[in-house]
Amino acid sequence: MIDLAARALGGAVVAANDETFAEKENLIRPGRPLFQPHTFGHKGQIYDGWETRRRRTPGHDWAIVRLGAPGFVRQAVVDTAHFTGNYPEECWLEGLYVDGYPDVTTVAGWTPLTGRVQLSGDTENTFDVADGPLVTHVRLNISPDGGVARLRVLGDVAPDPRRLAGVPLDLAALENGGRVDDCSNRFYSPADHVLLPGQAQTMGQGWETRRRRGEGNDWLLIRLAGPGHVRQLIVDTTHFVGNAPGAVRVRARDGDTADWFELLERRPLLPDTPHWFATDPAQRVTHLRVDVFPDGGLARVRAFGRLADDGWDALVSRWWAGLPADAAASVLTGAGLPAEEPGGPIPAALRASLS
Repeated sequence: MIDLAARALGGAVVAANDETFAEKENLIRPGRPLFQPHTFGHKGQIYDGWETRRRRTPGHDWAIVRLGAPGFVRQAVVDTAHFTGNYPEECWLEGLYVDGYPDVTTVAGWTPLTGRVQLSGDTENTFDVADGPLVTHVRLNISPDGGVARLRVLGDVAPDPRRLAGVPLDLAALENGGRVDDCSNRFYSPADHVLLPGQAQTMGQGWETRRRRGEGNDWLLIRLAGPGHVRQLIVDTTHFVGNAPGAVRVRARDGDTADWFELLERRPLLPDTPHWFATDPAQRVTHLRVDVFPDGGLARVRAFGRLADDGWDALVSRWWAGLPADAAASVLTGAGLPAEEPGGPIPAALRASLS
């Protein structure tokens, strides 16, 4: 699953009721939390996490995270690493779909994603989330107070089609619904990094395999946002100088069990270079297999093109079906259409406006 709250995907901690001892932004920092005992600042021991003051009145503390991409939450990880005598007793997670850019601290309609669950200190507390609505924000509630090192919000991306209609589309991007289904090796860094938005700023923000000592080669299996037609491929080795692959080949298929065909014949790669390749847009594609020879690292992989008609219809239908009723009404009125009863198929006029 993808961490929908990841900072690299565009997530942000936008509000918290209290952050006396440690900043809310630490909740979605990448990597494991760090800790150095007996390291004190002007407010006490320094923690790599979010920590509130000791509560002396009834109530609970909370922090709101804007997800990097709208999605369906499947699992949450509330990591209390290094918080031993100052972790919350329990927590619960709520979700909200926001249309536009209101002040989310004033918006009603939060939906429970979990019940109140007990927390353990210095532990990655993991909770499954039952099928819920599409959300753009989550609110972590802790009771009564204390510290949380990291929050991971794992799930599936469901992009807003209004942002994609009529614009060039990277079919492989995580924010558009693409994902890495599998890869040969994740020794130095996660394969999903190659589908993150923006340019990698360091080698560690890409995907790098261990040094291959035997036969064969390393590879990525990418599932696109939907069936589509790829016109351009970008294979970027930026920051990989002495460890870039020597060559790349990209094969494609249409469906989980279809035969593979060659989309890009084997081509040499240069270190520290974004490579652009034109491909045949007539081919319908659902998956890409990116083979690198023999091993090494990639910063980014892009697959620019357009969704096939049925792929676009499936993306729009999934987004509409997941919208909470109030968000669906907001979408309709924002498009100048009358609000309809919730739960029905997407209105023809709205679908037409997105085609």
